[in-house]
Amino acid sequence: MPAKNSLKTLMMSSAVLGLGGLASGMASANYSDDVVRIGVLTDMSGIYTDLSGEAAVTAVRMAVEDFGGEVNGVPIEVIYGDHRNRADTGASRAREWYDNEGVDMINDLSNSGVALAVAAVAEERQRHAISNSASNIGLTNDYCSPYVTHYTYDAYSLAQGTGKTIVEDGGDTWFFLTVDFAFGIGLEEQVSDVVREAGGQVVGAARHPLDTTDFSSYALQAQASGAEIIGIASTGADAINAINALAEFGVTPDQRPAALLLWYDDIVSLGLDTAQGLLLTNAFYWDANEETREFSQRFYERTGRMPNMAHAGNYSSTMHYLNAVEAAGTDDATAVSEKMRELEINDFFATGGYIRPNGRMVHDQYLWEVKSPDESEYDYDFLRLVNTIPGEEAFQPLEDSTCHLLDND
Repeated sequence: MPAKNSLKTLMMSSAVLGLGGLASGMASANYSDDVVRIGVLTDMSGIYTDLSGEAAVTAVRMAVEDFGGEVNGVPIEVIYGDHRNRADTGASRAREWYDNEGVDMINDLSNSGVALAVAAVAEERQRHAISNSASNIGLTNDYCSPYVTHYTYDAYSLAQGTGKTIVEDGGDTWFFLTVDFAFGIGLEEQVSDVVREAGGQVVGAARHPLDTTDFSSYALQAQASGAEIIGIASTGADAINAINALAEFGVTPDQRPAALLLWYDDIVSLGLDTAQGLLLTNAFYWDANEETREFSQRFYERTGRMPNMAHAGNYSSTMHYLNAVEAAGTDDATAVSEKMRELEINDFFATGGYIRPNGRMVHDQYLWEVKSPDESEYDYDFLRLVNTIPGEEAFQPLEDSTCHLLDND
């Protein structure tokens, strides 16, 4: 027979355990399916694979691991899928995830058409979607909702960075080589507005399909336009092929290309001999400071590559979402949305970042110039900081947004 004190201790321990179990049960009752599930919807097999793909999934998983793998005692799971750069495929996968697989938040969305389609489903299903790889500002305008966040960059910020700087530098006449879907058209429109507001002129544009390999005819059209600036409103392999074509077929001495969305990965593909001197607006560079280098080194050890701004944004936005879930004490989408807009974002990606009512995450953007081979001192030393664009200037003014959540009438 146990001693009296031992029996008392045993009874107290049992009571504590019982209360702990009750508290755990009460906590899990606030979470659907007793799990917080994140889906990474990305390009696993197409033109944007190198910009997002497996590396985007890794960035989200790193955030979950660094958070501790659980929130308020509830496990966090990560799944992923391929949207194949098709809006209908992306929307269908989002419905399946939200309705049947208990996904609470979808991240990455590396295609503007896909991102807009998923945003509509997220609003219908009242579940979260965060875009880090798409640029179309419709996400914080006509497609806005309490559940959609546009996190890393957008076409407006690219126009305010690269486009505005080139116009102010004397690039008055523009011709665009534009990928013919929501991303490219939206980017062309945003930069065209900046050019015209500054007194410049858009003399024409040539639209090309996604994943074009032969840009010879488009390069010749650009050359014949006589425009000072050839604005490349595409990204990834399309932008690389366009830049190489312009170099091969030659623009006139009075013309120069402007890559309106150039990723760090694109510079790796082009090489410094070809890319040197190009300007790009990016929210993140691996070698910017000690914090970015620490994250980037860990990412490199996992993937064999340095992260681009979308990878960094995927990590940061996942961490912010989980912080909001923790603060809300539930994965209820409305409660989490309120906390996401309430909590400030301070990490290696953003300082003093915050989410506006229309879902735009506001943070500084940076204008970079690609170094020459002689300027590069070590591996992956590719960029030189030209200018910091404060978040309030980088993104569309809130009063100009057409988001239905705002009173902008």
